[in-house]
Amino acid sequence: MTAVVLATVCAVVYGTADFFGGLATRRSRVFAVVVLSQSAGMAFVIALLPLLPGVPSWAGVLWGMSAGLAGAAGLLLFYWALANGVMSVVAPATATTSAALPVLFGLATGERPEPLALAGVVIALLAVTLVSRDPVRSASTGTARPLIAALASGAGFGGFFILLHQAPADTGMWSLFGARLVSISLVALLAVSTRRSLRPGRGTLRVIVAAGVLDMAANVLYLFAVQRGLLSLVAVLVSLYPASTLLLARHVLGERLHALQVAGVVAALAAVGLIAAA
Repeated sequence: MTAVVLATVCAVVYGTADFFGGLATRRSRVFAVVVLSQSAGMAFVIALLPLLPGVPSWAGVLWGMSAGLAGAAGLLLFYWALANGVMSVVAPATATTSAALPVLFGLATGERPEPLALAGVVIALLAVTLVSRDPVRSASTGTARPLIAALASGAGFGGFFILLHQAPADTGMWSLFGARLVSISLVALLAVSTRRSLRPGRGTLRVIVAAGVLDMAANVLYLFAVQRGLLSLVAVLVSLYPASTLLLARHVLGERLHALQVAGVVAALAAVGLIAAA
């Protein structure tokens, strides 16, 4: 039950971080938001290192660096797919793949959730697909390349969850330190090599910092959750984060939710209930 609560809170925090990140990208370039927010997250995890239990080890840092590489690759592929494809196809393809991959990995490595929890997993995967869809932007044009990039992006995000799970539990936050070190380096190098500005838009720095700190806080919650529960259940609950982003957009910005997205939010709540009851 503790893992379910932690994973659910993690999803809410991830979704809130994405909401702040989305606000920031309206007035700042994407590379600036990514690099500065991840730098804020790095500062946050460095502050946590002496406060939370954990012994630094090469195994923990290297698993974290591998996770950071997968996550950064997923992020870059996701932005490319959004820029070159149809959002209502790219977003659900990425989200569903990132949720399904850890589930399949967990089952393949011997995890056996209760039947009720498995039913919750199936409903959660459906919920991820529904909340990520945007019927207004469902244009039929496009090529197969953005879809392939979206699937690869989802694999990168799913790989991030799987690889972090491999880090020894006694390394504490050191795996997150390794993950963020690699992701910042990769994205910053790409930004510099393509001459992209890293200067934030006026008045957005606080929002960017908030997004980065919340994202790292969600990573910490994920580590705590996956150390106490099954990867196949924790990862799929965490992947429900778009639901909280949608609800924040609805109540803070007044954005309208479509019927499919409302159905996705309801399905997400049902999935959490089933997994918690198992």
